[in-house]
Amino acid sequence: MYSSKLLLSVLLICLNGSGLSHVILASAGFSTLAEPAGAADSSALSSELRGLAAKGQLGNNLNTTGYRDQIKRLYESANFAPLWIKNDEPTSQARYLIEALRASRLKGLNPSDYDAESLATQSKSLKGASAAAQASFDASLTMATLRYISDLRIGRINPKHLKFGIDVQSKKYDLPEFITQQVANAGNIQSVFDQIEPPYAGYRRLETVLKQYIDLAAKGDGAKLPPVTKSVAPGDKYAETTALAARLQLLGDLPQGGSFDSYSGALVEAVKHFQTRHGLAPDGKLGATTVRELNIPLSARVQQIDDALERWRWMPTEFQQPPVLVNIPEFRLRAYAEDHQLALSMNVVVGKAAPTQTPVFTDDIQFIVFRPYWNVPPGILRRSVIPNIRKNSGYIARERFEVTDSGGNVVSANDDVAAGLQSGKYSIRQKPGPTNALGLIKFMFPNSYSVYLHSTPSTELFSRSRRDFSSGCIRVEKPAELAGFLLRNQPDGQQPWTTASAQTAMDSGKDNRQVNLKTQVPVLILYVTAVAEEDGTMHFFDDIYGHDKRLNALLAKGPPYP
Repeated sequence: MYSSKLLLSVLLICLNGSGLSHVILASAGFSTLAEPAGAADSSALSSELRGLAAKGQLGNNLNTTGYRDQIKRLYESANFAPLWIKNDEPTSQARYLIEALRASRLKGLNPSDYDAESLATQSKSLKGASAAAQASFDASLTMATLRYISDLRIGRINPKHLKFGIDVQSKKYDLPEFITQQVANAGNIQSVFDQIEPPYAGYRRLETVLKQYIDLAAKGDGAKLPPVTKSVAPGDKYAETTALAARLQLLGDLPQGGSFDSYSGALVEAVKHFQTRHGLAPDGKLGATTVRELNIPLSARVQQIDDALERWRWMPTEFQQPPVLVNIPEFRLRAYAEDHQLALSMNVVVGKAAPTQTPVFTDDIQFIVFRPYWNVPPGILRRSVIPNIRKNSGYIARERFEVTDSGGNVVSANDDVAAGLQSGKYSIRQKPGPTNALGLIKFMFPNSYSVYLHSTPSTELFSRSRRDFSSGCIRVEKPAELAGFLLRNQPDGQQPWTTASAQTAMDSGKDNRQVNLKTQVPVLILYVTAVAEEDGTMHFFDDIYGHDKRLNALLAKGPPYP
């Protein structure tokens, strides 16, 4: 299994033992050696905890919806002994947790969700405090820990609420058991928390960059560039070169120093670098879109990173094979080899922003079809094909369609074809060939969305910077390379599959030839508008489907999250 090594983003390289938890420990200034919990008068404290449980008030300072049963079960399993107090002092594990909660902003989370500052204050006044006060602290820290571990493990929002086909249930911990067995008496609590978070280098890199962008945002955005009514090309007069240079230096696209009195040279190259990082055509022209992206507040970029971290936490962590990943707003596909290295990447075309968005979900590629038929889906049939048949009697022949009955038999295109298609009596498909809407190959992972990967005769679209043109399926730029890669470990007759043999099967092979994958390959259709490259470079992409906006609206309401 690849449970701790796969990267579902720009790379799949595990980054073990790194992360902000080290910084938290160092700044807190304490050890994480095992220290059994207890108290000088544990019976009185236990009695208070029992009383809180009986009233349903364990951890009641936080909104406990969704955690009431779990916190009660946790304390019942511990016979209502305190978890975080020993000799009127917080245990080392408690001190670690409080500092982690206070630093949770650096993981894209909100410390107020865990009442972090109040817990820090309470922890300093446990000495001599009443049993009731100590019980309240212990239960509150337990509730905050339940929520924090869950948020780190599976995210705050259930992706099903956003109608995403991603299931986080298999990743869930039994939280009461996990805390009592793994956290409360941990000898090295830091290593425990390192295992809770996603094990992907892309996630860790985003955490690192998040701190940089939080610091940048705190310093302010500086002066905005005025809107342009006409694109400024390299060499054109531009009065805002100083302000432009300052903005590019702030964002890291232009080295510090130097003076710029014309729009040329290093300033143009810096704009091209910025454009590349933001999914724009790197033409060096200061158009309305480039200026708008330059003026986006750094706080908005921080939010994009927060959203990306949240979505990383939804991702599965165990696979039979390294996955193929498609990031919708980036219009990019990546595939990974057994050594967890990037094997190939390519541009893709995804569904239109409206009304045919590509869904966000995970599945497994099961088989490939060379020279496929295109079975026209119901939506396109209603919207396009039937109206065109009624307008033009030669439409079926011109588009190389075949009409079939319920048994799959080809029927003649007579006058009642449109009515038969409308009623469901007939179906329609496009014959295999280079002009087929699917191109010459499709990669199948049967799903309820009827979405799959395929080639296309419209290859010119891959050179566009924004590539949402499809009816929901995903068109791939290098289909033969992808096929050769997916089939590389199984034979084509007496020879292994290669890019060349896949291309031959596409160009001149048997029509509608299905090749089953010996081992199914996971495919992850993701939606992340902030990506941290291996060299630390940040890339931001437009929220083309509005998924970030909807996620942010839910997060803004605070807990309990859906």
